[in-house]
Amino acid sequence: MNTTALIRPAWTPATIALMVIGFMVFWPLGLAMLVYIIWGDRLEGFKRDVNRATDGIFAGCRRGSDKAARWGHGSSRTGNVAFDDWREKELERLAEERRKLDEMLSEFDEYARELRRAKDQEEFDRFMAQRNKPTAPTTTTGPTGATGPNSGKGSNLLDD
Repeated sequence: MNTTALIRPAWTPATIALMVIGFMVFWPLGLAMLVYIIWGDRLEGFKRDVNRATDGIFAGCRRGSDKAARWGHGSSRTGNVAFDDWREKELERLAEERRKLDEMLSEFDEYARELRRAKDQEEFDRFMAQRNKPTAPTTTTGPTGATGPNSGKGSNLLDD
């Protein structure tokens, strides 16, 4: 590391001034400068460790994509023409079988939807028939034998 740099991880007048200004402007900047002064010499090792870790993660992703390509999720060839042809035919057969199953599923869904619609229509028709059924007005027979709501005189206490 170049020790003649103006801003380096050490207690120099420039880094102390930047730290103080950072605390006055926005405290996280001052804190970041303090962290850089104290642990900045370890920054190279930290960057190297982070780079190794991310390289390992992405190498795992590359290995996973290679495995997927080998198992028919990609268009990689094995080099054996007979095997590749057989694999392609099998994949096409499976795709056709999958298409047939999807068609059967959509037909069944349509059948079930139509069945539900018919059942709902029947229930609705039954409700409407029951609702629209003419209801006969109820008639009462008074003490005099006449029919009607107020057919007899004195049938109501308030009328007396």
